[in-house]
Amino acid sequence: MPDFITLPALVRGTAQARPDRIAVIDGERQLRYAEFDALIDRIAATLQRDGLKPTDTISICALSSIEYAATFLGALRAGIAVAPLAPSSTAKDFSAMVRDSGAKILFTDDFAANAMKDAEIDAAVKRVAFDDGTSGEAFTRWLAPEGSKPAPVTIDPEWVFNIIYSSGTTGTPKGIVHTHYLRWRQYGQFEALGYGPNVITILSTPLYSNTTLV
Repeated sequence: MPDFITLPALVRGTAQARPDRIAVIDGERQLRYAEFDALIDRIAATLQRDGLKPTDTISICALSSIEYAATFLGALRAGIAVAPLAPSSTAKDFSAMVRDSGAKILFTDDFAANAMKDAEIDAAVKRVAFDDGTSGEAFTRWLAPEGSKPAPVTIDPEWVFNIIYSSGTTGTPKGIVHTHYLRWRQYGQFEALGYGPNVITILSTPLYSNTTLV
């Protein structure tokens, strides 16, 4: 295994080595690695501006999108854990998961906001809407100015990468914690499995799924 490196650092390395290579495609939209990395920096800087610190948590409940992926990575770059939640959750479970995660900001979209309209979310939890709809402050207005960069954060391998909640089939969903170290152990094996620099991957499962994150 190579020395420990974070996922956002791997993205940064690719952006520096291959800035014009396509990083992510969503429908008719696409971002090159340099653009994607700059958006990740901008999101990390905005989270820091809002007072979030390393080991804090954000939650995301939305359909997969470029903004979703960039926000996930932006949080990680700032040392912030992510609790991705399923829009199919009941209002009761959704309320419990947001509360249990300790999320300081909830990112959502109109699809998810409609699904969780009856959920009871603490008023102290800031809401940001990816699709600029009615579910919170518009993502484009929330973002710090273009070119913003976060204060550097040295990630401790044992810091929380994500909190994945179980389906709740036996009761209230339980939070399963994965660290940066655990995720590094996973993506550190990808090259041996054939995931080289020219591979294109189709993402067909949601970003709140542990299968997707692996």
